[in-house]
Amino acid sequence: MSKSKNGSSSGLPFEAPIREIEDRIAELESLSASTRLDISSEIEALRARLESQVESTYSDLSAWDRVTVARHPMRPVTSDYITEMLDEFFELHGDKYYGDDRALVTGLASMEGRKFMLVAHRKGRNTAERVECNFGCAHPEGYRKAMRKMKLAAKLGLPIVTLINTPGAYPGIAAEERGQAMAIAENILGMFDIAVPIICVIIGEGGSGGALGIGIGDRVLMMEYAYYSVISPEGCAAILWKDGERSPDAAEALKLTADSLISLGIVDEMIPEPTGGAHRNPAIATASLKEALLRNLDELSAIPLQELLDTRFEKFRKISHIEGRFPTVADAAAS
Repeated sequence: MSKSKNGSSSGLPFEAPIREIEDRIAELESLSASTRLDISSEIEALRARLESQVESTYSDLSAWDRVTVARHPMRPVTSDYITEMLDEFFELHGDKYYGDDRALVTGLASMEGRKFMLVAHRKGRNTAERVECNFGCAHPEGYRKAMRKMKLAAKLGLPIVTLINTPGAYPGIAAEERGQAMAIAENILGMFDIAVPIICVIIGEGGSGGALGIGIGDRVLMMEYAYYSVISPEGCAAILWKDGERSPDAAEALKLTADSLISLGIVDEMIPEPTGGAHRNPAIATASLKEALLRNLDELSAIPLQELLDTRFEKFRKISHIEGRFPTVADAAAS
């Protein structure tokens, strides 16, 4: 797996032409540093070519390509946004029933004078952190912790921001024994009655009930190269065609990209990312997310609470009604 100048490790198949130019730039810079050759003009020409190649490559990504970008190992995660975006953060632990699930982080946050409760999936940055956080796959105690903290936010009159980044809730036997399905269902139902503004943002992966467990809000935002789906493309392909190689076909059929979900009325706003994805310039991605959150927090704070609750309910009630005919499971299986 190659590593670009900005430190982002990239193994995305469609980025091969980009990596080729990055490797050539690195070679010339190394040569320039170890010799007296003046090859600055060649390096600048390659940098211009790289910028053009990145823009061209990312201007026409398939749904499956976007899924791979959402999973990029160097894509900013919750811990990055907490560090770079928030002025203060005080973590709150535990569900008071079983334990403290590291896959979901909750706490009191402040940003540019706005105070709120943060509830977010936590994937971790390195291998040890990812194992500790179960790769962002939360257990029932994580969702129960999230609901306890959201109820606390309501008591304190604090708005809630959720950051969603999970392939799905943990599907293990132990999680089911502790009530995984019930915990998620109770969160979905309970979030309709939380009488403070709620903003949900899909920052990477938005998989199935694991995402919906903290995904009911007044505004649902989505990073440009994130995805949001009832099931992963791999899971869909395995069920419909018994063939994991058809994951790209499943990604297209699932309509899981930001533009598709906005057109269907499921997502309210797409947050733009820097050219080449958030992993290429985390600072710009963080600034875009921060601007969107501040703006939406201010807009929602001006809406009366009862109107907010009524609109929230109607928003998700309408999602179940889609006009027109889309391919059915039978159609997909037949193809």
